[in-house]
Amino acid sequence: MIALSQQEKTILSLIEPVADGLGLEIVRVRLMGGKRPILQIMTEKAGGAPTNVEDCADLSHAISPVLEAADPVSDPYRLEVSTPGIDRPLTRKGDFGRWTGHMAKIELAMPISGRRRFQGIITREDDRGVAIELDDESELVAQVDEMSKASLVLTDELIDAARKAGGLPPQPDDEDFSGLDVDDAEDDDSEDNKEESGANR
Repeated sequence: MIALSQQEKTILSLIEPVADGLGLEIVRVRLMGGKRPILQIMTEKAGGAPTNVEDCADLSHAISPVLEAADPVSDPYRLEVSTPGIDRPLTRKGDFGRWTGHMAKIELAMPISGRRRFQGIITREDDRGVAIELDDESELVAQVDEMSKASLVLTDELIDAARKAGGLPPQPDDEDFSGLDVDDAEDDDSEDNKEESGANR
């Protein structure tokens, strides 16, 4: 679930080695449409260690020339690099196991008994898959590659756990942090504004 479309998978293959070299992991790649598409990259330090704005800036600066050279997105776009946040998406094997005991919501690629969306407490992740205890005390077991979407649910317990793990990460929706944006297009902004937001092609 790190990347869904073939275009996103191509982008992932370009930037993943760069992230590895910085001790970072790519959590999610999404290219979202619009008048000017947004290429959203979520990243964190290897193993889920606390990640800050400087880490996002380092990755943004490192992948920008790689993306510019390969040109995987033909239209002008905005590059947004951020941490996953507290109610983070769960996209990889191992993500669920790190958050055992916390609530998650998942969407399956194929429905079970006509149902695709589930919410419950993560009880384990092993070779048999991810186990979620649902509200009716039944258990859903599914492999990560059987899911189309999954994320943690924001709860007080989750916030406390994030704080104890080393401080709350910068949030994509925080007023003072919306990721590091890089506009991939010519405009009339001053040089100071270009440096502030990232860089322009």
